[in-house]
Amino acid sequence: MSTTRKRVYGYLAEFKSASALYKAAEKVRDAGFTKWDCYSPYPIHGLDHAMGLKRSILPYLVFFGGMTGTITAFILAYTTQVYLYPTVVQAKPANFFTLPAFFPIMFELTILFSGFTTLFGLLALMKLPRFNHPLFVSKQFERATDDGFFIALEARDPKFSAAGTKDFLGEIGGTSIELIEEEPA
Repeated sequence: MSTTRKRVYGYLAEFKSASALYKAAEKVRDAGFTKWDCYSPYPIHGLDHAMGLKRSILPYLVFFGGMTGTITAFILAYTTQVYLYPTVVQAKPANFFTLPAFFPIMFELTILFSGFTTLFGLLALMKLPRFNHPLFVSKQFERATDDGFFIALEARDPKFSAAGTKDFLGEIGGTSIELIEEEPA
């Protein structure tokens, strides 16, 4: 019989409404917690501000992905159509000034690279794919996609303490406070 101890992931607390979750998020932020998250069945306007989250870097990544697509298309078109195999159509010059002919491929690769950067950048920033999460062991957490509003405070947070964190969640209106343990790896 194995006697491996489960590692504590943190506490999960349920809140009665979106406004209660919003107010609780402000209190958790003001208390100085850094490793926590909110879960709700639908987006709550302003919750990211209440949580103290900074603006995402994804728009910058997408911009540079799009610029990479534009530059790649220009180099590809210029190299093949002007330098390697000059294509002369109706006595038009094969040089840099044929740039308008390159616009369609530049547009398409800009969109393609932006789309791929959005997809893979979003997955990387969200640390996905993750096939299992410690919160999935909670029966009450199943309601997060239906009608439940939750805050999970992680044990790896410097301000986390077993008794203090549970009391804090109760003080800010949390109900059904549950200790979440994750299976050892």
